[in-house]
Amino acid sequence: MKVFSFLTLAAFGVKTIVTRGDTPIVGTVIVTDRCNLHCKHCSVNNITSVMHPYRQILHEMRRLYKMGVRILFFCGGETFLWRDGRRTLRDLVADAKRMGFLIVNVVTNGTFPLNLPEADLILLSLDGDRARHNAVRGDTYDLIMKNIAEATTDNICLYMAVNQINKHAVRAVCETAKRTKNVRAVSFNFHTPYPDTRELALTKRDKARVCAVISRMMRAGAPVFNLRSAFPHIVNGTFPTPCRQCVVIEDGKVSVCGRCIHVPGLCDECGYFFVAEYTLLFRGDVRVMADMLRTYLKYI
Repeated sequence: MKVFSFLTLAAFGVKTIVTRGDTPIVGTVIVTDRCNLHCKHCSVNNITSVMHPYRQILHEMRRLYKMGVRILFFCGGETFLWRDGRRTLRDLVADAKRMGFLIVNVVTNGTFPLNLPEADLILLSLDGDRARHNAVRGDTYDLIMKNIAEATTDNICLYMAVNQINKHAVRAVCETAKRTKNVRAVSFNFHTPYPDTRELALTKRDKARVCAVISRMMRAGAPVFNLRSAFPHIVNGTFPTPCRQCVVIEDGKVSVCGRCIHVPGLCDECGYFFVAEYTLLFRGDVRVMADMLRTYLKYI
């Protein structure tokens, strides 16, 4: 991370802690909900299949920037499907950098070539070893691993949503992250149970076991992009929701924290590690603050 970016984000954090502010710093633009996959745990794909126009996305990016957002994510659907004429996802990343966003990340299912060195991180969904990943996402594991091997830079962070299908494959994904060329780290979430995917939700006991495995893998040198100090709160659900420092914009509509905020009661079952990490950080949790400094400086 560049020194200027680090100092800017650190100053924001200190100000938010001192003033108890809720100005957003992390923003996500949904460029489309169209996706080439139909994953068992996903409730937000192919609802409209609209490719949002380039000028609209630019307007949304400027809107987020004016709100204070400096860490930007592009998300879908599948982001690499996005097109507007000759413009592609690469143009959006370049535009975001020119606007002044300090960190620009992309979320993808990894089934398209990963030639995007302009992004700070490409968060790529890998949901287990071959058998469990394919059980969740269809027969895509080998294609994804091929695309990772052929990527042009090492800015890939694996991204696993842990559920009842793949909860025993956490170690395998950590080991894959540790040994695979072009992979910088791995980040975990627990499945957040939308009404149509409730059967995939983890129990509190499941969550504790998964966090214990992640902790052991971290001690063994696995490059995990999560904060161990937040694990007890994630397991017990003792972190505040929603995270008001994070916003999502989709087709002009801004939502605090994420799209799931509009589903009654779902915040109480939040499985997003980053929500716990950021809300605890901005409440001034000293352990989480120190943990985040070490982790972000290492992997971004």
